[in-house]
Amino acid sequence: MNNPHAQLDAWIDEHFDEEVRFLQALVQVPTDTPPGNNAPHAERAAELLAGFGFEAERHPVPAQEVKDYGLESITNLIVRRGFGESGTDGKGPVRGPVIALNAHGDVVPPGEGWTHGPYSGDIVDGKLYGRASAVSKSDFASFTFALRALEAIEAGGARLKGGVELHFTYDEEFGGELGPGWLLEHGLTKPDLLIAAGFSYQVVTAHNGCLQMEVTVHGKMAHAAIPDTGIDALQGAVAVLNALYAQNTLYKQVRSNVEGITHPYLNVGRIEGGTNTNVVPGKVVLKLDRRMIPEEDPAEVEATIRRVINDAAAACPGISVEIKRLLLARSMQPLPGNKALVEALQRNGQAVFGEPIPTSGTPLYTDVRLYCERGIPAAIYGAGPRTVLESNAKRADEHLVLEDLRRATKVVARTLADLLAAG
Repeated sequence: MNNPHAQLDAWIDEHFDEEVRFLQALVQVPTDTPPGNNAPHAERAAELLAGFGFEAERHPVPAQEVKDYGLESITNLIVRRGFGESGTDGKGPVRGPVIALNAHGDVVPPGEGWTHGPYSGDIVDGKLYGRASAVSKSDFASFTFALRALEAIEAGGARLKGGVELHFTYDEEFGGELGPGWLLEHGLTKPDLLIAAGFSYQVVTAHNGCLQMEVTVHGKMAHAAIPDTGIDALQGAVAVLNALYAQNTLYKQVRSNVEGITHPYLNVGRIEGGTNTNVVPGKVVLKLDRRMIPEEDPAEVEATIRRVINDAAAACPGISVEIKRLLLARSMQPLPGNKALVEALQRNGQAVFGEPIPTSGTPLYTDVRLYCERGIPAAIYGAGPRTVLESNAKRADEHLVLEDLRRATKVVARTLADLLAAG
């Protein structure tokens, strides 16, 4: 069997039960964020990787930085593997491209409504259940076993040249600044190309940006029996909400040219306020999420939101507001150097799945943007279902179809082999 793709496929099929057990072990260690105590999962992942002969560099983010960020612990992992003249430890001079594979281990808390334990890793009818089974601990497995398959064909005589890095990070849910952003800022990695954890059959090359803000509406507390002695912060908050929702209606008139992305939108996801039923509320806090299409300027978006909020508050006597930015995640847009990567993923995806694999954008935001902001061409692809909705990602009974895991592992392995092919 001299065909590298056939050799890769055969190795992955032969070791697939082992890959599934690896994913189960990762799902069984909780990484709920918040609270974000994710270092124990990194230690478990490093231990499992060592069993495959991979030395995972541990890069703990200083405790005070993590605490100031609102989390408890983060240790990011890097595995480096060189091929050809690069040497087996990946630490010598690399002759050929370095391709990073990034997946995140942090995930939102499970919530209610599960029929399988959120950390069980139960397998039923060809599906593996558990929080992060689909997004994105699945790609800890697909990327690790794609790299192992690559090692196997090199040992069998395949000529490869370049390097592969596994980046397993723990800050996607809070924006990525202490995950990939921290590794990049500290000069710990600078790959030529990136494949990031996927969530659909498509090759995703663009995504929305996200602005999250906290709005505190101040009034004046008073006894409900004498409400005229107070200023109702909730009424002020209602005025702000009405203004924001009116703005949201206008966003539907703005259309993106990116396939898979429609228009900007705004969501108020959390409201807190008041002290008791018989007290006029003196303070109400709103938290909002504004998704930005790739064509928008984040600075203009933020300025407009602030103006809308301030104008609404100014129309309510006695009401004042404080506005705090919580997150600014810029959109991801294709970089000129991603053509060979995208075409390889599409070509191999079609061969493995038996159907054309389109490129698209997604209304989600990811930490892939942090690589692109540093000029690293990237694509999002991995062991997701046909659509995000099908996997129940971020909902009860999140699951992964195991056949999708098998096929995505083959696509990634084939793509790496194509990009690292010597000569």
